[in-house]
Amino acid sequence: MAAIDLRYARALAAVTSNQKLNWAAVQGQLNDFADVLEQSEPLRQALGDPSIPDGQKLKVLDGVAAKLDLQIATRNFLAVVIRRRRLEELRGMIRAYAALAEEGSGIAEAEVVSAQPMDEANRKLLEEKIATLTGQRLVRATYREDPALLGGAVVTVGSKVYDGSIREQLRQLKSRLIAAGASSPA
Repeated sequence: MAAIDLRYARALAAVTSNQKLNWAAVQGQLNDFADVLEQSEPLRQALGDPSIPDGQKLKVLDGVAAKLDLQIATRNFLAVVIRRRRLEELRGMIRAYAALAEEGSGIAEAEVVSAQPMDEANRKLLEEKIATLTGQRLVRATYREDPALLGGAVVTVGSKVYDGSIREQLRQLKSRLIAAGASSPA
């Protein structure tokens, strides 16, 4: 997730919270607009052309907003994105906003990479530990295997990585041994 996407998503999330708007409805409206934008080359050109004055671009946006029945907060967010010439990053902003919405709803998204496939009981136990660790009620995890880990697992929640792999433990042991060898007298 790019920093710029997250910055815009946080700003929209603040507006959504302050105005007590439905997060899912705002996200749906953003996706609807992004879909229309992707399907219409003339719209992309009109909104992305730096030679067209912002006032004209906002009139075009207002026309699309009326057809899509966008809330004023969604329309205003899109106006800022257009004025700042960030339409190419809109999908990333929507993904970042969705992640913030899930975080606010008590759902943590996690990616789990393990050396070997995990059975359902171990997955459930790990998800409970992730929920406790993150303070979230629910965990939605995706799983994949990477034999290079040797054993254990690497869990990524947002930008935080929890590395409990054997490979990482061996790396840390090696570092401690090298440090101990460097500090011992000859």
